Amino acid sequence: MSVRKARPEDVGPAVALARRLGLDYPGLEDDALWVADGPDGRIAGLVALKTHPDCLELCALGVDPGERGRGLAKALVEALMAAAPGPVHLATVIPGFFESCGFRTITSDIPATFPAKRLTEWCDGCARERCAVMIGKKVP
Repeated sequence: MSVRKARPEDVGPAVALARRLGLDYPGLEDDALWVADGPDGRIAGLVALKTHPDCLELCALGVDPGERGRGLAKALVEALMAAAPGPVHLATVIPGFFESCGFRTITSDIPATFPAKRLTEWCDGCARERCAVMIGKKVP
């Protein structure tokens, strides 16, 4: 398994995987992407980092169902966090996983441009009552 910053030729397969997992969104192909290579050389996982005017957002994390249970998701988050130029925000219904990656839940000081704060159609289909906004910072 290798996790790396996506190359231009990885973007199409990464977006296709995100689409299969229900994680695609407009502009995904323009965000910073990291990918995990599967044993067969195909993209087995991805994580996306979107830059907003006042924050960074981890906005997609997914692993092919056939490749789960091997630590790819955690490795993808670690790669993103190592490269992120500042704190990273996210909204999730699986806060326990992200706590294991060093994130913590926040209820205040949420950046104004963070999508979850605006409660638009972005959250349609999500279990809002289970949703947590979290922040993660690089460990020096």
